[in-house]
Amino acid sequence: MRNLNEDTITQAVLARHANATDARLKTVMTSLVQHLHEFAREVKLTEEEWVAGIEFLTAVGHITDDKRQEFILLSDTLGLSTLVTAMNHRKPDACTEATVFGPFFVEGAPGYELGDDIANGAKGDPCFVRGTVRGVDGTPIGGAVMEVWQADAEGFYDVQYAGDEAHRGRGRIISAPDGSFHFRSILAEAYPIPHDGPVGRMLSALGRHPWRPAHLHFMIKAEGYETLVTHVFRDGDQYLDSDAVFGVRSSLIAQWVRHEPGPTPDGGASSQPFYTLDFDFVLNPAA
Repeated sequence: MRNLNEDTITQAVLARHANATDARLKTVMTSLVQHLHEFAREVKLTEEEWVAGIEFLTAVGHITDDKRQEFILLSDTLGLSTLVTAMNHRKPDACTEATVFGPFFVEGAPGYELGDDIANGAKGDPCFVRGTVRGVDGTPIGGAVMEVWQADAEGFYDVQYAGDEAHRGRGRIISAPDGSFHFRSILAEAYPIPHDGPVGRMLSALGRHPWRPAHLHFMIKAEGYETLVTHVFRDGDQYLDSDAVFGVRSSLIAQWVRHEPGPTPDGGASSQPFYTLDFDFVLNPAA
């Protein structure tokens, strides 16, 4: 088609999709083109702004590597990750809610026995975590594979330390036959998402802060149940109502209880103050 203009270009592009063999791809791309074109018309996008947008996305790609996923960070900070999670993980009210995956999950984290210290030297006050995994009908779920990861007291995940390949504050445990689990880690602290790149510059330009409330990540898999990706947030954190990635759910807020030096839940003793966290997870049966 020749002599296209601002009024005819959209339909011309959509016509090129007529021979798409993947019906879902055709649906998604048709809607994407329609919304992109309408966005450009609505804001009267200038050429300079279009170039700036291309440069921004290019910069997001350049800073992304096997340890930093800036595109996920962009999706998180625009609320898209939470929207997609909410649409795809509707559950009965009794189930533990899902929330954003985040950019710092790592495949192949080390396995630990129940009761082990997954902190593995990460900086932070000692914390003992315990709870149960069960089905929505109350059935204990033994053998659930629980991936756990968190930032340290400095606000960094292990993969953010250049040249250090050790896994810290990260591990995989398996629930006991009665569904119970317990492990040792460190106290969750609030921290800023990486804001030294294009996403950080975007937040600054929008007058937004980069902080996340203190939390512990979980991904729980069990045969016959939907995989759960969620956080447990620390009650009282100042960023619970302004999480930079919109991940907080009231049902996921729990208390980290402070204890003076003395006996610990694992039968040992601590010479410094420590914390305990109790939280139970309820999984939804797989469809």
